[in-house]
Amino acid sequence: MQYEEIIGKLESLKNPKNVEGMARFGIRPKTKIYGAPVPELRKIARIVKKNHQLALKLWDSKIHEARILASMLADAEKLTVDQINKWVSDFDSWDVCDQACMNLLDKSEIAKNQISKFAKSKEEFIKRTAFALIAALAVHDKKMKDEDFMDFFPLIKKAAIDERNFVKKSVNWALRQIGKRNKKLNKEAIKLAKEIQNNHSKSAKWIANNALIELTSENVQRKFKN
Repeated sequence: MQYEEIIGKLESLKNPKNVEGMARFGIRPKTKIYGAPVPELRKIARIVKKNHQLALKLWDSKIHEARILASMLADAEKLTVDQINKWVSDFDSWDVCDQACMNLLDKSEIAKNQISKFAKSKEEFIKRTAFALIAALAVHDKKMKDEDFMDFFPLIKKAAIDERNFVKKSVNWALRQIGKRNKKLNKEAIKLAKEIQNNHSKSAKWIANNALIELTSENVQRKFKN
């Protein structure tokens, strides 16, 4: 499938009801949006396969679904610092941010090295990227060591006081995914959550309380008994 064919396919998947539903879940991008379901985008990605140049072109289309598809088609090994920074600065919704982190950025060493910088950003979606990427790494990167994730703890603790919805939810997500990785990190994440819980910030208390409910739950603890 070529660029024009893909764009035509996305237009054919246009669904105003889906767009309305996405808006109710906080997905209100500044770019054009069709409401095409992610499973349909994955079908296209399986047909097209990896194509970095096509991914760059799709991203520049400024179409919401085309950008999600671009994150599926791009080659992590071909990413540059400038391209990563450009894409991250273009994020205008949590789903594009999260899809890019889970489909692409968590496979890039360059992107991993940008986490600390992203976490310091004043821009809501750039800052979200840091913690969505940590969450994605906790799930997907089997080579990372426990200490690598514990190095993120100061970033999580500092960002826990950020009251912005899309930041606090990503901080919570990162903390929970780290704590579900193994027994040691579960204990360390619970310890960190309790430290965060002592903060007077409403956001920090919400992040900590929500994480503790899951990380101390029977379902999670059962995984670590053996």
